[in-house]
Amino acid sequence: MARIVLSVLGVLLAIYVVFGLLIPALFGIFKVLLIIAVIAFVAVAAVTVLGKLSK
Repeated sequence: MARIVLSVLGVLLAIYVVFGLLIPALFGIFKVLLIIAVIAFVAVAAVTVLGKLSK
């Protein structure tokens, strides 16, 4: 009986870790990478436009 209870508690803890910790962390990392990519795109576009205008 104790083995079943501990197995159920282990499964519940694993579900909590996946949905409560890992998925929000992955979305946070994705959001930061997206912001960095947008900033890099704007910087490259600005340098390209300035380079073409100066000629």
